[in-house]
Amino acid sequence: MKYSVSYLISLQFFGFRFSGWQKQTNAKTLHDIVDKSLSFIMEEGSYKTIGVGRTDAKVSANSYYLQLFTNEILEEEAFIKTLNLNFPPDFRAISMQEVARSFNIIKADKIKEYHYYFSFGEKNHPFAAPFMVNIDTFLDIDVMKKGAKLFEGEHYFHKYCTKPSEKTIFKRVIDTCEIVENDILVANFFPEKSYVFKVKGKGFLRYQIRLMMATLFELGKGNIDLQFIEASLKEDNDRLFMRNNAPSSGLQLYNIKLKL
Repeated sequence: MKYSVSYLISLQFFGFRFSGWQKQTNAKTLHDIVDKSLSFIMEEGSYKTIGVGRTDAKVSANSYYLQLFTNEILEEEAFIKTLNLNFPPDFRAISMQEVARSFNIIKADKIKEYHYYFSFGEKNHPFAAPFMVNIDTFLDIDVMKKGAKLFEGEHYFHKYCTKPSEKTIFKRVIDTCEIVENDILVANFFPEKSYVFKVKGKGFLRYQIRLMMATLFELGKGNIDLQFIEASLKEDNDRLFMRNNAPSSGLQLYNIKLKL
């Protein structure tokens, strides 16, 4: 079916109870909930939705975009209000704007910023579990900060991707990569001190951020050194992906900048 109008909707979601964005058989997914919510306020078959990208199970988004195709002319403020009334508490629509019908949300230039929240030492309050990963041993944060900086720039990320396709491009650029103390996501049940791994770039491979985080955890534990990370990013690396993958619950799609 051809649609005459296209809208870009900005939204947020808490992904802990979902199996990621992409629709799947016998799984509760974020895209399913969005379309179900829209079905209460739009006629069946009168719309189509496409997300800006996939997310892993349990991953949340402080910033996410949805492209809505329809033949209906929508009043933006009223539609956002109605959509929020039909969304479950895990979702919130922020804004919407009409975009060209030819706009392609998947192929559009974009910068994504991911955050991974973690702490170490004494076990966290259970309420922190959906937001932050706790490592039950000492982590050398100073050396982890140095390790994070090694990911910046253009590198070969074969070892930081699982199940690539034949067309996967492993040579990627990371604009910024750092570990800092967390003063962004706060709650009275969080530990006194926690950290956030921030990564920004145009696009990332399957599980790339979590594999990078797991590698930095190994660095912080003293199981590998900085030279290991340097070697893993060279063109002549063994191209076997890292076996340790950090839990998904600490990961958040923090921001997306779309070029319209």
